[in-house]
Amino acid sequence: MKAVKAFPAGVAAVQWVFFIFANTIVVPVSIGMAFDLSAAEVAMTLRSSLIFTGIACVLQGLWGHRYPLMEGHSGLMWGLLLNLSASASALGMDFQTIGGGIASGILASGALMLIVGLFGLAKWVTKIFTPMVMSVYLFLLSVQLIFIFFTGMLKLTPAGTVNVPVSLLSVGIVLLVTVLKIKGKGAVSNFSILIGIVTGWGIYSLLFPADTALTASSHSFSFFPLGAPNLQWGIILTTFIAGVLNMSNTIASIQAAARLFKEEPAADRFNRSLSLTGLYTAAAAFLGLVPYAPFTSTIGFLESTRILDRIPFLIGGALFSVLGLIPAAGSFFATMPVTVGNAVLFVAYLQLFGTALQSIQGTLFNSDTIFRIALPVLAGISLMTVDPAIFSQLPIYIQPLLSNGLIMGVLLSIVLELSVKWEQYNKAGLHEK
Repeated sequence: MKAVKAFPAGVAAVQWVFFIFANTIVVPVSIGMAFDLSAAEVAMTLRSSLIFTGIACVLQGLWGHRYPLMEGHSGLMWGLLLNLSASASALGMDFQTIGGGIASGILASGALMLIVGLFGLAKWVTKIFTPMVMSVYLFLLSVQLIFIFFTGMLKLTPAGTVNVPVSLLSVGIVLLVTVLKIKGKGAVSNFSILIGIVTGWGIYSLLFPADTALTASSHSFSFFPLGAPNLQWGIILTTFIAGVLNMSNTIASIQAAARLFKEEPAADRFNRSLSLTGLYTAAAAFLGLVPYAPFTSTIGFLESTRILDRIPFLIGGALFSVLGLIPAAGSFFATMPVTVGNAVLFVAYLQLFGTALQSIQGTLFNSDTIFRIALPVLAGISLMTVDPAIFSQLPIYIQPLLSNGLIMGVLLSIVLELSVKWEQYNKAGLHEK
């Protein structure tokens, strides 16, 4: 009986490795390209990301929030860093200067997060990030992630058009994983993510040449590859504000996990998790990595696989760190086609939209209170879809904030929740009926 139980746990751990890998590999590579790092520096940040992400997951699972929630590079901060790097020419700064300002902002936000966690101030954070703010965050995060993964699974040619064969394979993988998830039973449904990755990777390798340009080979190590900390206050402020808002990831993730496990999360879970994430965030600045946060989107993965046991998660996190310690293993996994990973994640994160819908169940809206969620969500989506160049006439230091739909949507929701007494409008709506 023990051997039977060990096998599914081992397979589930492998599935966790693939899930964490698919969510991690693209981030350091894209940041390295955006900041014009050398191949050796990209390889360094890639291996650092593999090692550190696995350790971060294990520590959160054992001591932090103690849920099977991936701790990885924050999507909010990832988008911000890409936006700032794209603004280099407009700012009249080189990448190292911008990267140094980002490092300063990340260190400051990490220190604040650590203080909040160590001094038990998470309850004050939850008063700002109310359930409605978290609902707005979940809706916008699901939209942002789907945009990223949908774009990522459609391979483009050098001319900027769709590579039809590769893109059709991605669509096929989406259909395969969806059918396995909906129609499959037992292990087939639970391991649909793993089956999709392995099958898609195998077919891709047979039909198209594998991309092996980036490897995890050995190289020299250095701190602050993006740039040494400096006092570029505009960039520091922008990064710091985003870092503070990044705490919403912790609140939303723990609350969503608690609902999934049908329990009420204790305050110390928030405090311990914020303490660890604060440390991870500060370390990310030294290593040139995108700051960390618990992945709310992991809820979609858990709902897809229906494997809620914490042991496979801990084993998967430990194995993931090993990948960074073994150059050959890192090199092998670095050949996984990005389009395959994005196609599988596209299906996995459709569940996140369901989590967002569940977060507002039981809330009644009328013609007045609908603004409570519709305004920040739709305004945020609108900002996601417009060209950031339309803000070029505004001060350059606020352009990255205004063009980030997720940040602005959450900020707008916070303002609405703090400034409007929505209960009186609920009563008025009931009275009209």
